[in-house]
Amino acid sequence: MVFGKKDHLVGLDIGSAFVKVAELKITKKGKFLQKFGVAPVPDGVIEEGRIIDRETLAQVIRSLFKSQKIKEKNVAISTGGHSVVIKTISTPTVPEGELTKTIRAEAEQYIPYDIDDVNIDYQILGETEFSPDQMNVLLVAVKKDLVAEYIDLIQKAGLNPSIIDVDAFALQNIFETLPDQKPGRVTMLVDVGASKISLNILKDANSMMMRDMMSGCNQVVEAVRDRLDTDFETAARILQGKVDPPGDPSRNSSGGKAIVEEICNSISNGWCAEICEVVHTFESGTNDVKLEKVLLSGGGGFIENLTRSLSIELEVPVSNINPFEGLTFDPNRFDDIERFNLQAPIALGLAMRQVDDK
Repeated sequence: MVFGKKDHLVGLDIGSAFVKVAELKITKKGKFLQKFGVAPVPDGVIEEGRIIDRETLAQVIRSLFKSQKIKEKNVAISTGGHSVVIKTISTPTVPEGELTKTIRAEAEQYIPYDIDDVNIDYQILGETEFSPDQMNVLLVAVKKDLVAEYIDLIQKAGLNPSIIDVDAFALQNIFETLPDQKPGRVTMLVDVGASKISLNILKDANSMMMRDMMSGCNQVVEAVRDRLDTDFETAARILQGKVDPPGDPSRNSSGGKAIVEEICNSISNGWCAEICEVVHTFESGTNDVKLEKVLLSGGGGFIENLTRSLSIELEVPVSNINPFEGLTFDPNRFDDIERFNLQAPIALGLAMRQVDDK
């Protein structure tokens, strides 16, 4: 969905817990990091992917642009969650002039909303392995009211929403810049955000399955808040290691750190079970295609048990993404940039977009 004309864009990742901004300079010599910054989002401003307090969020964005001295007004943003439907479908092979009508007719079978209430986009993936008369199409549908919500927010922040992308596609953009890409390898990108988990199974640069799950790091924060009888902000700071947890008032024999570890393990085991179910569904529906690698991003990457459990259950290497690995940057300006490895990928992927991209 394109709204502007200028090629150069700033990547703006608006999450439930943090807003991230990135600016790149892309030349024939490579991709150069110019600006990167992060700002916290107050609790309750975004809930389940919907913006509750647009003015507060617009102020967060304005302040972040000012602190990073970003002058560019054209931005690429992304969204996800239950208001976005991403699905690979098979349709009859038809002439290009009839494709839009065919896609729209097919889409009605897969979208749980009125077809008139969504914006639809698609990408042709090629003919199916079963018939040359059928082709695989990646279908994306986003609720129009969600799009309007984000456009209004960006305009309130004094910016121009040039592109609205999907979180999973933005993450895939930065993944494709990483070195040491083995041809034909099947990799799953797992982004564990505050209120959702996005999965994207890729073979080379082709997406083979995508899923969004309505789980996320806020589950952990809320559980710590409830068990340790504290507030949401303090619980988040405990999980970030900024303050020590108190003991559990209902279990004096158990220290606060042990309780936090127990909560993290329990919730991440639930995430692991859901993720593994998606992988098993994918593998059972494909011919001899097996997952070979998992890359984690988002706050869930800080939970060691998730990495360990996924690796054991899926029997593949699981590691945290380093999205800066394929970029060039001045180490003197960005001396601590690696601490943002898990937060930065979507903003960086958005910053790679240009207005005329499909």
